[in-house]
Amino acid sequence: MSLQDVQSTSQPTSLESAVALAAEHAVQRVAGARAAVGTVIFGQEQVVEQTLVTLLSGGHGLLVGVPGLAKTKLVETLGVVLGLSAQRVQFTPDLMPADILGSEVLEETVDKRRTFRFVPGPIFAQLLMADEINRASPRTQSALLQAMQEQHVTVAGSRYDLPRPFHVLATQNPLEQEGTYPLPEAQLDRFLMQIDVLYPDRQAERRILIETTGEGDQKPKQAMSAEELMQIQRLVRRLPVGDSVVDAILDLVRRARPGEGDAEIVKHVAWGPGPRAAQALMLAVRARCLLDGRLAPSLDDVAALAPPVLKHRMALTFAARAEGETMPALIGRLVSRLG
Repeated sequence: MSLQDVQSTSQPTSLESAVALAAEHAVQRVAGARAAVGTVIFGQEQVVEQTLVTLLSGGHGLLVGVPGLAKTKLVETLGVVLGLSAQRVQFTPDLMPADILGSEVLEETVDKRRTFRFVPGPIFAQLLMADEINRASPRTQSALLQAMQEQHVTVAGSRYDLPRPFHVLATQNPLEQEGTYPLPEAQLDRFLMQIDVLYPDRQAERRILIETTGEGDQKPKQAMSAEELMQIQRLVRRLPVGDSVVDAILDLVRRARPGEGDAEIVKHVAWGPGPRAAQALMLAVRARCLLDGRLAPSLDDVAALAPPVLKHRMALTFAARAEGETMPALIGRLVSRLG
């Protein structure tokens, strides 16, 4: 049963009750998807949560972590669990925009007429993994990031719409920077969240050792369809948000802006988060409350999601870096001033 079926058969007395009823059904579907991911990905609960929040919000995510932490496996698993067509592109310095977007090829028909036919690239998937995105040239990065923003590509003057839903989960290795092209700030802003993938704890790594080195191999199972995911994404935008949460989001982003923010904070900030950061946080807190089985976000959601939403949308001054200031610590002080 889809969310639209629930709304049409229940005959709610008001818009609020319709949203609540649809949300209750969505909570069950999202919980099933989270459990399905958990059967394959171990010890990365926060990463799984933030990635699901990104997708439920309709956004794109940047996964940052050293090799071997199951970033690729996570994306593959999400594709199966959410019923999305998935593609993976390994980014390298010689990768060209046409390798991602597609290109036109010249064909000759049986009557000797020549025509061009568009051959779609791997970007024509509902879930694209851009592996080590910072290894590609700025030109190739821009081609992908423009498509992320505009939801279509233009090849030889013709427009081709991307499938719906369309999500990009890109990865970066934070250690090895030789031969890389760091994403500029304007392009980083296209990602709803920057998700740090850390080492698992001992108990989780023990489970990984036991369950992934045996004869059997756990396969993910589909928990929802692409159409259901889009219905939930639309529902996320309809969830009510209290004035206290809206004010907390505004306080958080405005206090981090030079010229108008908290003096003790902004003296360390070269440039702060713009309105897109507040929009991303507004969507993310709604998605997180749904993922946790709640129908309205709280200040705890704002505090939990402030780091992954803000840290790639701010920059420290040179003096702050020289003094040992870090972005997580700065955002932590911003969050501590809420409420």
